[in-house]
Amino acid sequence: MSAGGPPVHLVKGSDPVLLRQATSELVDRLVGDADRNEVLSEFSGDDYELGEVVMAATTVSMFGGDRVVVARNAARFGADDVRPLVDYLSDPSPDAVLVISWDRPLSPNAQSKQVPKALDQAIKSAGGEVHNTSAPTNAKARGTWIDRRLADSPVRLTKEARQLLVDRLGEDVGRLDGVLTVLEAVHGTAQIGPDGVEPYVGGPGAVPPWDLTDAIDSGDVPGALTALGRMLDGGERHPLQVMVTLQSYVERLLRLNGSGARTEGDAAGLLGMKPYPAKKVLAQARRLGHDGVVRAVKLVAEADVDLRGRSGQDPRAVIETLVARLAALSSRSGASRSGGRRAVRPGRPR
Repeated sequence: MSAGGPPVHLVKGSDPVLLRQATSELVDRLVGDADRNEVLSEFSGDDYELGEVVMAATTVSMFGGDRVVVARNAARFGADDVRPLVDYLSDPSPDAVLVISWDRPLSPNAQSKQVPKALDQAIKSAGGEVHNTSAPTNAKARGTWIDRRLADSPVRLTKEARQLLVDRLGEDVGRLDGVLTVLEAVHGTAQIGPDGVEPYVGGPGAVPPWDLTDAIDSGDVPGALTALGRMLDGGERHPLQVMVTLQSYVERLLRLNGSGARTEGDAAGLLGMKPYPAKKVLAQARRLGHDGVVRAVKLVAEADVDLRGRSGQDPRAVIETLVARLAALSSRSGASRSGGRRAVRPGRPR
């Protein structure tokens, strides 16, 4: 172990696999060549309290030297629970390093909480370090993130194999390191093409909801249906869960319809959103116009009733039809507002 680093590390993130892996790598780095039985104290599960963690950090080790104290499954702690830790961080022990892993509780009925503001501030004031393990949600940034992980791996992929890997993982990036481990074991450092990657990446992973709504906005029917399929299959979302996304989507359009909002700032204030996503909603509301927004709302309302049993149709068929109709509506509205017409073959009547 080496002294002189931050007295506390907070590891957090949206993907539990990446979070656990980052915590393990951090603990390994902090312990170094020391005997883990002598320098490492770990708390995990739903039974320990943070007072026990503080006691471990302030107790003098019988072996001497620095200690690493790890608190896992810490997302069960709320603002009142973290008070012992906040008090400790006002004057942390110079002989201990705390690692707080903000991963979910083990109990399926326990609720995960956000990092309390008081704890976040105490970590910063103590000179601690926060490690956010979440991969980017934007598809382009996520690809860049994967490229950095690939650069640190001995696995060598062709351009086509890399694209296959990115496409199949989607937002399920927690699978990446496992896939790379298998590829290294099978292929070593030889360059791998798509055929060498295909058997180990499984089906397409999930995509975030905005991939679906962006495809709808652009009038891309095939792209919207592909994104929907990945949400239903790779993300294991039920059609009713997708319906919630689409209801929120048209609700925002309806709120801007006739509101007089002219700028992304106006839209952001009205919708309670950040400027960039609000700008996209405003552009789509303008593209559809009043009649298009009203039509989109009606399509969603009718499909919602059908999903709940009115039509007796398969729920997947209902949601696929809705998505196709919404994307087609965007396509028609875009063509109409740009003054464009569909190409007509020679000899065919208009």
